[in-house]
Amino acid sequence: MPRQSKEEIDAEIVDSASALFAQHGYRHTSLQQVADATGYSKAGLLHRFSSKEAIYDAAVRSALVRTTALAADTAGIAQGAERDRVLVDALLDASVDWPGTAAFLQSVVTSDPQGASDELSQAGAALVGAFGLDANNVSDEALVRLIIATAGLQASASAAARLGRTEAWRPHIVATAMEALGHSGAPQAAVRASARST
Repeated sequence: MPRQSKEEIDAEIVDSASALFAQHGYRHTSLQQVADATGYSKAGLLHRFSSKEAIYDAAVRSALVRTTALAADTAGIAQGAERDRVLVDALLDASVDWPGTAAFLQSVVTSDPQGASDELSQAGAALVGAFGLDANNVSDEALVRLIIATAGLQASASAAARLGRTEAWRPHIVATAMEALGHSGAPQAAVRASARST
């Protein structure tokens, strides 16, 4: 097994820390908790990052980079079911590959934007914008649908990974997220298509 690069190790640390920030918030997450979650001593962690704030800043930057890339990747697709399907698939992949960052992004969408940093607010707005919604002028129904779809997707992906059922659950997660976004008929069609391809 090849050795991980410094960037890969740092990305894993940031992802683990992101999960803690999502669960407890910045103020209630200690450097010791981050060290425990990553398997490093506090000294080892501080060798890689200068402070808890530096880790948090890296988590925010990671969230912003991922959501901005997601929005850019779907910019050429017309708003609607096809675009939402691409986004749901990408978010599911991200939730499996980077569960801490996915949880952190989800907390951005559901948190009070007044308390978030500019970059964190931009990450949340980019995620909402990727679905063709204006974060500053979104209807209650559209926002609720988006929160249910993305929060349910993130929680289901986490449970599926824990249970070793990521591939088996994928069509159901995608179908349910699509239905939450308002695309009726998508669930059964997605599940049937997935069953035929396996």
